[in-house]
Amino acid sequence: MADHYLGFDLSTQQLKGIIVKSDLKLVHEAKVDFDADLGKYGIEKGVLTNPSAGEVFAPVAMFLEAIELVLQRLKEDGADFSKVKGISGAGMQHGTVFWSEDAEALLGGLDAGKTLLEQLSAGKDQAGRAFSHPFSPNWQDASTQKECDGFDAALRDPKNLAEVTGSSAHHRFSGPQILRFRQKYPDAYKATSRISLVSSFFASIFLGRVAPMDISDVCGANLWDIKNGRWQEDLLALSGGSDGVEDIRAKLGDVPADGGASFGSISSFFVKKYNFSASCAIIPFTGDNPATILALPLRSSDAIVSLGTSTTFLMSTSNLRPDPSYHFMNHPTTSGLYMFMLCYKNGGLAREHIRDAINSTSSSASPKTWDLFNETATSTAVLGQSDPTKDPMRLGLYFPRPEIVPNVAAGTWRFLYNNANETLTPADDKSWPVPQADARAILESQFLSLRLRSQNLVEKQGSLPAQPRRIYMVGGGAANSAIAELAGEVLGGSDGVYKLDIGANACALGAAYKAAWGVERKSGEAFEDFLEERWNEEAFVKRICQGYREGVWERYGEALKGFAKVEEKAVQEKGH
Repeated sequence: MADHYLGFDLSTQQLKGIIVKSDLKLVHEAKVDFDADLGKYGIEKGVLTNPSAGEVFAPVAMFLEAIELVLQRLKEDGADFSKVKGISGAGMQHGTVFWSEDAEALLGGLDAGKTLLEQLSAGKDQAGRAFSHPFSPNWQDASTQKECDGFDAALRDPKNLAEVTGSSAHHRFSGPQILRFRQKYPDAYKATSRISLVSSFFASIFLGRVAPMDISDVCGANLWDIKNGRWQEDLLALSGGSDGVEDIRAKLGDVPADGGASFGSISSFFVKKYNFSASCAIIPFTGDNPATILALPLRSSDAIVSLGTSTTFLMSTSNLRPDPSYHFMNHPTTSGLYMFMLCYKNGGLAREHIRDAINSTSSSASPKTWDLFNETATSTAVLGQSDPTKDPMRLGLYFPRPEIVPNVAAGTWRFLYNNANETLTPADDKSWPVPQADARAILESQFLSLRLRSQNLVEKQGSLPAQPRRIYMVGGGAANSAIAELAGEVLGGSDGVYKLDIGANACALGAAYKAAWGVERKSGEAFEDFLEERWNEEAFVKRICQGYREGVWERYGEALKGFAKVEEKAVQEKGH
């Protein structure tokens, strides 16, 4: 009988559960859509909002109902929970759950004849039973600007805060959220025995007691000193109040360094009610972004480029070099590695604007097709230079919506850069035919931004210069051949550019793989080695083009200084 492993993904709009076998082949999957299945909570797109305060939050009771509903659907799909040897999960990052003084006793004494909701929640909008507050702040919450300012000031400035915690202060991060909660709901904060992230809350339900936070997910709180592996005292004092440092430390709990060490066996509630094995291990649940990099054997200097409405860049690296414009987190499984993350609001939408403008110039082009855009982009010279010895480089920024990297208002900037004397000149219609020149320029712009911020984190690849080993492209843009070509030309990739197709299951798969590794690993066996032995690359990965092209990659390297100057201009004109 093959052992099975269960992985969850608790995101903003749904809960997904999948089961894989020891060979990592998917055997069962089910999901709960919050709006469709649990709309009684009054949610829209999985959340409740208070727009006047910028608050976005979700009922914890809804999560409890979703857990049992997804287990029921897995069972209906034929899952035999007695075969499951380990469970892990992914939770949307930065959300917090506040446990009451009764939480441990309630979790440890669950009655299999009743539901989780009946025993743990007082109601969809009421504090009580296991929770001192009925809601969990969502990552979209923007109510904590004052608190973020306090976090930046606590360690002098955003740069120092990023140096210590891996990120500058962000509205959604758990530290600022906890500070606001303590000040807005002082009685509820006082009645809080423990504070969980969404991931550790989820693990707690299956464990039957409050579970520790994950070593990677904890880095999304602005509270964890990454280099020293401990809570940062000044930030604890800010969040918990100067007299409450030990209190908040107890509320947050210890954070184990080993992302694969079992927290213990599953709660008897699930053994009796769903026929899980009493020895089923609960492996640390992590955040959704860390879980994504566990969905494939990502080696140091490998990068995932997610090209959707927004753009996300994830990379595994041994180099810890924090900066306020991006995020560093501990790797969720592998000591000595870190997860580097860049998030951009502008991605597919910006590309579509230019595609539509180009299509409008042709009577034969269909409005939503990419053929003319692709042809225009790939037939345009690198950086718009017909003669690299004479022509300046075309460098632009395209932000139809406000951007966070760099932090500027919406706008478009087009400049000519003379590499010889390092000067920028605003482009005119003659030097920059709009929209034709924009097709290549927008792709170059988006990938130059990624290269600019990741260039010091990659390693030499044999005899080749420091660059990514592999570029894995996911999301809607990954199917576009022109985008893939430009990714290879600008970013490199000694081993090529690949399309990664794991459907919408990346987080849940990463969690299931983590569970399998945690249970089955040999002494000292790294997650990447464990996964590579079992992972079916042919099923998920297709090499779509060459990465590094000698001469072209170096020309883009020369453009980086000019591109940084364009960003500086944008910040001067429209920076927040």
